[in-house]
Amino acid sequence: MPRKVIIASDAQIVADAGAALANRGGNAVDAALAATLSSMCTNLGIIAPGASGFITIWRQGEKPITIDAYAEMPGRGLDLVKFGSGMKEAFFDYGGGTSTMVGYGSVATPGIFAGLDLAAQKYGNLPWSEIVLPSQQQVARGFPLSQVAAEYFSYTHQVIFGWHRDSYRVIHKSDGSHLQLGDLVQLPELAHSLQLIAEGGVDVLYRGELGEKITAEIQANQGLLTAKDLASYRAIERAPIIINFGDWSIATNPAPAVGGTCLTAMLLLIDKRSLQEWNAATVREIAEIQQAVLQYRSNYLEGATEDQIEQQAARLLSMAAKDDWQQLTKSPSTIHISAVDSDGLACSISASSGYGSGVMAGGTGLWLNNSLGEIELHPQGLHDLSPGTRLTSNMAPTICRHDNGTVLAIGSPGASRITTAVSQVLFNFISLGMPLKQAISHPRLHFEVLNDTPTVAFETGLNVKALNLTSRQFKGLSMYFGGVQAAMAHSTDGLTAAADPRRTGGIAWGAN
Repeated sequence: MPRKVIIASDAQIVADAGAALANRGGNAVDAALAATLSSMCTNLGIIAPGASGFITIWRQGEKPITIDAYAEMPGRGLDLVKFGSGMKEAFFDYGGGTSTMVGYGSVATPGIFAGLDLAAQKYGNLPWSEIVLPSQQQVARGFPLSQVAAEYFSYTHQVIFGWHRDSYRVIHKSDGSHLQLGDLVQLPELAHSLQLIAEGGVDVLYRGELGEKITAEIQANQGLLTAKDLASYRAIERAPIIINFGDWSIATNPAPAVGGTCLTAMLLLIDKRSLQEWNAATVREIAEIQQAVLQYRSNYLEGATEDQIEQQAARLLSMAAKDDWQQLTKSPSTIHISAVDSDGLACSISASSGYGSGVMAGGTGLWLNNSLGEIELHPQGLHDLSPGTRLTSNMAPTICRHDNGTVLAIGSPGASRITTAVSQVLFNFISLGMPLKQAISHPRLHFEVLNDTPTVAFETGLNVKALNLTSRQFKGLSMYFGGVQAAMAHSTDGLTAAADPRRTGGIAWGAN
């Protein structure tokens, strides 16, 4: 029997890149890696090549792993007086208003290429050059701007991507307007960089020609990223958090990231309740669970050191497992790719470049992250961290296994909405028995603090009459509530996948 692979992603062009790898002999990991690279290169503004992320992989019969390829604090070898400069605030009217910091000083050490390389070496079937090829070809021939990118640029084309000459040139027309849905994107410098990465491996970025170009420009413009930061970066294999939820075992992102911990706590608390349907009481219960977990994150996890995060994460999960409610309540831009194959191998990848620094390093076509400038993740700022410190992340790439052999890879973009999106989809799918597509397209809610007021944001279709918090409604399905991508290998029904309609996602098959 030939191996079959299915991929769910944020865009059809991205899923097609993964399918191309499967058709050439790749497994689920090869397909997910190729799709991730494609998204990093073609999903402009939403993600960028200078991104970081996490990769959860679970091969049938083995223990799962999570590859931590997240951003690090840069600045090795620099004088302390250089820290705290090179950034400016950018405000844009997305989701009720969003502030972030952009500029050369907002760029953290990117990790995703190191993580993709490690995953390819340990779990892939195909050579690295084959994994890069679909993205290289897509960029070389040009590609249409996606709906999600066009919408993002409508908010950010000036405040984030308008101050840097190369960024401005790529996404603006001669009359000053930004690219629109379907406009052809041409990035010849990026195509050349991908060719270098395909031929020379990720060392070209971390210890070679591309890294030299990036760090030279950043150092000349009050940034912190140095050649030593890139050369020192390593992806780290970690043991994921594993819990039982219903009849499923769930593996997700461990500390020092906080996304997997918060997702796990929400699922443990949901599992303690007998919620049978979406009604007013269920909306109130889930809103209260989200409030408790996310306020705990705000109080104890944000801005903590790695050791503190591990201690507080363990405390949160212990309280959630015991349903210690009394103690617990005291306390834009991401992408996600899911792939599974008929051999039972599953791969779940989440990656982010923040809202974007606006920096496209000259001559490379490589947009860089603003991971040091994400105010909602790090409200106290980051420039006092020691170089080499891993930053905090909400990402939670997750894999679920059933005793009957079924495996599900799932995750979402959406900043602080990641954990609430994935927990609600798993509640719909596992607890309520909804089909996967329906579980993803069902209306969602999200607890947040908006203008210093505890608030529940929700989509049309939820009964919010029992809420005792301020609420705000989004009409229809909104990309504000994430973009869950899920792929499943069923023990009897074969492969299936579902892409979130909130992000015009795509699904593709491959076989070899």
